[in-house]
Amino acid sequence: MGQPDGLRYIIYGAGAIGGAIGGRLFEHGHDVTLVARGAHHAALREHLELVSSDGGRQLSVPVVDSVAATRPGSDDVVILTMKSQDTATAITELAAVADSDVVVVCGQNGVDNERQALRRFRRVYAMCVMLPATYLRPGVVEVGWVPRTGILDLGRYPAGTDATAARIAADLEASTFLSRPDALVMRRKYHKLLLNLGNALDAACGPAGRASELYQLARAEAEACYRAAGIDFASDEEDRARRAELQRRPAGLSARHGGRSGFRGSSSWQSLARGTGTIEADYLNGEIVLLGRQHEVATPVNELLQRVANQMARERTAPGSYTIEDLLAQLG
Repeated sequence: MGQPDGLRYIIYGAGAIGGAIGGRLFEHGHDVTLVARGAHHAALREHLELVSSDGGRQLSVPVVDSVAATRPGSDDVVILTMKSQDTATAITELAAVADSDVVVVCGQNGVDNERQALRRFRRVYAMCVMLPATYLRPGVVEVGWVPRTGILDLGRYPAGTDATAARIAADLEASTFLSRPDALVMRRKYHKLLLNLGNALDAACGPAGRASELYQLARAEAEACYRAAGIDFASDEEDRARRAELQRRPAGLSARHGGRSGFRGSSSWQSLARGTGTIEADYLNGEIVLLGRQHEVATPVNELLQRVANQMARERTAPGSYTIEDLLAQLG
């Protein structure tokens, strides 16, 4: 399936996002190796089932259970798609087997992964991911948009573009994604972080959470922190304009999340649904808490959401177990 003169893509953390990116690249003729673990790795050894409203595909993508088994080289692109709480361990494992010149692309939520990667690797790229996907069963990844699977813009970290970014974007464009080099892609990732502040609410309270006043309060705290820290971020108008370039129709998989048609749980919702025991709230709401403490901006709502999300993950509480009123009462 690989192209003789093409890049090899190592998808490190082949869950929902990694499975969707790796599956589409492989389906369109690119050299791909997935890195997964546990039951998911065992299922992927049979095949990756990539499901969307235009049908299911069973893809025999090569898969290994450790990044060491991929033997990363200078012509490889390692796309990190694990949750942010797992990045430090993943980078340590990658650094043990890869040269510091290997290309590392951070296709994750939050804004801290790139900084962690840059400590160990010279060629680090930030990718802003707009890709609704679900991984709840081993070996099965559901994607929500067709015919374009999502938007994956990327650029050098901390800023800039180069020929490598252009080449990766071209490969993604040819594999059902919209992708372009963006010299200021971190502006977009900081805007996406504002949206991801609702992940904890989505996980705790279901779809009502993201539409609640608590989300608006959490976002207002974040924007105040950005201003205090001098952080530039994309506007809602910029975000809408980029999304408008994506023709999409819903996957229509009504069985998703217990039959609640139309509700696509966030990555945090999925972590609770799978009972993983961890959640990425420390790198979403917790990022705002950190900025608030550094710049003396009060962030009580984000502190609450960080605490509740971590408690739910630790105690393996089912998603949707709280109401907005429960959280407001805790906020006091």
